[in-house]
Amino acid sequence: MTRAALVVRGGWEGHQPVRATELFIPFLEGNGYAVRVEETTEVYADAEALAATDLIVQCVTMSQITGDQVAGLRTAVEAGTGFTGWHGGICDSFRASSDYLQLVGGQFATHPGKEPCERVGDERDNFLPYTVNVTDLGRTHPVTAGVDDFDLRTEQYWVLHDDLIDVLATTTHPTQPWHPWHRPITSPAVWTRRWGAGRIVVTTPGHSLDVLENPTVRTIIERGMLWATRTASAS
Repeated sequence: MTRAALVVRGGWEGHQPVRATELFIPFLEGNGYAVRVEETTEVYADAEALAATDLIVQCVTMSQITGDQVAGLRTAVEAGTGFTGWHGGICDSFRASSDYLQLVGGQFATHPGKEPCERVGDERDNFLPYTVNVTDLGRTHPVTAGVDDFDLRTEQYWVLHDDLIDVLATTTHPTQPWHPWHRPITSPAVWTRRWGAGRIVVTTPGHSLDVLENPTVRTIIERGMLWATRTASAS
């Protein structure tokens, strides 16, 4: 049976929304999805289109969303349409929309940087070595089962979140003399969320193409697409 996937991309170009999503379209097509690509969020206001969509893959960093668009997205997910994405394309989207933030359950706050004397004035100032730790839940969940803790050197997201998310992996920000916090802070790095009949998966690594091509990161994102897709009970 063919499933329908909607790829919605745009927003801040620093996250290369076109090239990033193009990495995953062959995976979707190879797994039997008919893929539709939209370059704006206007499609979220099209109730008929979303009702026929089994999975939405979003890569839209920052940007803005209208009230009818976010309402359409929320309605579709509640009715069973899956929703997933990575990095700022899903958890740093539409900062001014509290309804969107409630849907996703976590919001990027910052990515701590290197020691000031090591900074050169570009994005590399925020590329740090860190570990993603799989939680006990994550070790048995279909999205992350069999995945071991892994190391990255890229932006390490500090995420504000609520208790409705199911955390599959975390990352911990250490204390540093040049930062104002006084104890290590643990943030969710991969999480799922049930919203009505719908499933949501958020993966925070994914700033650049090389991170998305990391075998472990890519595996988590691709499994997240499959898991989030509308289930038979939501049809």
